[in-house]
Amino acid sequence: MIYTITLNPTIDYIVTIPHLNLGHSHHMEEELITPGGKGIMVSRVLKALGIPSIALGFRGGFTGDFVRDYLEEMQIINQFTVIKERTRINLVLKSDQDTEISDYGPAATDEEVAVFMKCFEDISTQDFVVLSGSKLPSMPKDFYERLIRSLHEEGVPFACDITKDELRNSLQYHPLVVKPNQKEVGELFGRTFATWQEVIPYGKQLVELGAQHAIVSLGGDGALLFTPNEVIYAPPLSGKVANPVGAGDSMVAGFVGTFIRTGDALEAFRVAVAAGTATAFSPDIATTKEIEAQLGRVVLEKIE
Repeated sequence: MIYTITLNPTIDYIVTIPHLNLGHSHHMEEELITPGGKGIMVSRVLKALGIPSIALGFRGGFTGDFVRDYLEEMQIINQFTVIKERTRINLVLKSDQDTEISDYGPAATDEEVAVFMKCFEDISTQDFVVLSGSKLPSMPKDFYERLIRSLHEEGVPFACDITKDELRNSLQYHPLVVKPNQKEVGELFGRTFATWQEVIPYGKQLVELGAQHAIVSLGGDGALLFTPNEVIYAPPLSGKVANPVGAGDSMVAGFVGTFIRTGDALEAFRVAVAAGTATAFSPDIATTKEIEAQLGRVVLEKIE
């Protein structure tokens, strides 16, 4: 079974207003209310790919109930630890310029965290864990590393989509795949990149430092896959970007789900690119049909 970890889930409230005039009242044209958080997004895309998963993390209050009910309606198993403080709400305002207002999230007590940790007692080497997104504000800086070290010591395979020091510290435990974007690679190594080609030496370092595979998303320039033996480039697919939120999570789901099934990194990367593109072209997480429509368009090029 694949377990997805969302320590700090959210309700994403996405509102569309044609023209925003600060200081005035507006009527929204469209709204979309969905559960958010990177691990939850991974579970939703795995569902679209026909792959079951169990979503773990923390939820609280009426907003946490919404997350639970939404996932249950989608027939995604979720075993979130219930906490006293409420799950956060993020506002995304789509207008002349898109604006996002993010809540930091709730705090969890030591007792609540201890209950969450019991969820891992039944996870075995036959399972797989995906760790994604931000921690709860109350958690120590090394919470992810403690969790990853524990999985590694028990021989449980895992992937992670985390950033900065958390990403760096995870590499020594040999995740199946990490998926930073171009900006996050720059933050990790203290660099800025004028072209996507400049990312390549640093993507290789992610593998040299311990990752089994690394995917670097390049936004409008496509994506790169790094393995111990080669670098593969996927050029961007033409289409209109509707909502880039969740595109990276879709790539993680596509790669992990396919690799577990096939053991083929290139095929897993192909599905990852298709899933990420389909979500970027959709107002919400991509459907099975939308992913399949993009899959035949993906081109992979080996970088010498």
